Amino acid sequence: MTGAAEGRLTAGTPALIRSFDRPVRLLLVNQLTINTGFYMLMPYLAGHLSGTLALPAALVGLILGVRNLSQQGLFLVGGTLADRLGCKPVIVAGCGVRAVAFLMLGVAGSVPALVAASALTGFAGALFNPAVRAYLAREAGERRVEAFAAFNAFGQLGILIGPLVGLLLNGVTFTLVCLTAGVMFAALTVAQVRALPPGTGAVSASSAGPAGPAGPAGPADSASPADSASPGGSGGRGAAGAPGTAAGGRAIWREVAADRSLLRFSLAMAGSYALNFQIYLGLPLEVRRVTAGEFGVTLVFVLSGVMTVIGQARVTAWAGRRWGPSRAIVRGLVLMGLAFVPLAVAAPLTDTATAPPPAAAQVLLLLPVLGAAVLLSLATMIIYPFEMTTVVALGPEHSVGTRYGLYSTLAGLGVAAGNLLSGWALDLGRSVGLPSLPWLGLAAVGAGCAAAVRALDRSGRLVEHSAASPESASPESASADPPSPDTSSPDTSSPDVASPGPPSPGTTPPDTTPPDAAPAAPGRHPPGPPARASGARLRDAVAGRGRAGRWPGGRRRHAR
Repeated sequence: MTGAAEGRLTAGTPALIRSFDRPVRLLLVNQLTINTGFYMLMPYLAGHLSGTLALPAALVGLILGVRNLSQQGLFLVGGTLADRLGCKPVIVAGCGVRAVAFLMLGVAGSVPALVAASALTGFAGALFNPAVRAYLAREAGERRVEAFAAFNAFGQLGILIGPLVGLLLNGVTFTLVCLTAGVMFAALTVAQVRALPPGTGAVSASSAGPAGPAGPAGPADSASPADSASPGGSGGRGAAGAPGTAAGGRAIWREVAADRSLLRFSLAMAGSYALNFQIYLGLPLEVRRVTAGEFGVTLVFVLSGVMTVIGQARVTAWAGRRWGPSRAIVRGLVLMGLAFVPLAVAAPLTDTATAPPPAAAQVLLLLPVLGAAVLLSLATMIIYPFEMTTVVALGPEHSVGTRYGLYSTLAGLGVAAGNLLSGWALDLGRSVGLPSLPWLGLAAVGAGCAAAVRALDRSGRLVEHSAASPESASPESASADPPSPDTSSPDTSSPDVASPGPPSPGTTPPDTTPPDAAPAAPGRHPPGPPARASGARLRDAVAGRGRAGRWPGGRRRHAR
């Protein structure tokens, strides 16, 4: 991670936000509004259906399940539409559909109308979720890690604010909650139509934009019509909101489905979503078991949200400085598994409460749960920005939305399977007298996910597309060895210097061994991009390092 990027992250979330241009800032506000509107309504929907409308539990489960199924099942469709039509129209359509769906939930009284509104709510999420991430990745360019760190902080802030606003409005009537949430999404739709640019920057595997990492313009300023038509421009390659490749949707699906690196990474990470979801499932159940109350549940959500809003930028800077992308993901997954160890240790020592204990006793009983919540939140802060950036770096820019859609679909399946298995393990542990069983199982899942990602990284699977891309096939990526210190190429050790552009035809690229050079010395890599060289290149791409193979400050980066 460059010194300028690290400085922006360590300055904190507000300073980081100000450093972005208008499209990225609007996308961050977009995520805040989306999560605020969603979480002010959804936590109270089940109570409205079972209480006000007096629907049986089976129908309540059906209506809520339709929303989840329509969203998870259509993520791939939403991502492909973003690649084919452009991100902006898909984002706008998704927010507009959700505005209509929330208004329908407030006035619908029949089961068919409620099912239709629930399905539309999920379909809206399937539209804008992959599109927003693809747009953000393209607009942020080489600052993607920073952008996704801010994105996660804004999303968590919405999760924190939404239920509190919904609680106040629901005290009046649930219809008021739906009306307010619907108006919020309608206003967001209009704001995006008016203010969100059609899209300018294009994603590349190396994240190298035309401006330096600290440049005020960034990749968003690079997309003139001439640029779009150039081979390295965004024309036909999926500009950040402009129509993508001319290939059909089915061709993109075949391409993404054949991407073994993406599929393996998605499957390896799916378990992490099941672990993170325990903040909504396992931890609340444990709070109610040991305290027979709800105060601890609120405390878990508040603690998680505040940690992310305050600490996300600095945690990302620290992890990028110490580890880099792949190692940060692996260590985050290990920490995610370790989050359940305090619960496994404490579970045999605590009894199931039948009445709320005294306040002092509640504090002691909640310590393992709060410790798990802290570690889970910290692990998610470490993983998320690098995880989202890796999905981009694994393939060509014209299919970014589709890759996010597939990744989200597999993550949703992981959550569904994880909820089923963890719920079964909780019941089994209590019935056989092994209350630590579910928590030990979840810890093992974290270790397994970490081992899988580590194996993919060591085998070079995470850089398959990056190595095959036109840019990575250039002479400068043919070896992981750092360039000679006496080269005459421009110095890119400074984080504020823009990366050099592609060489002109007939010229020798800087820092590149000419074709007639002597063979590589014994012990060095033969010509061609070996797996570890590609791995080093992906680390540079995700972390925004210069192309000259140096760390900020001029110290060489050695291939491992």
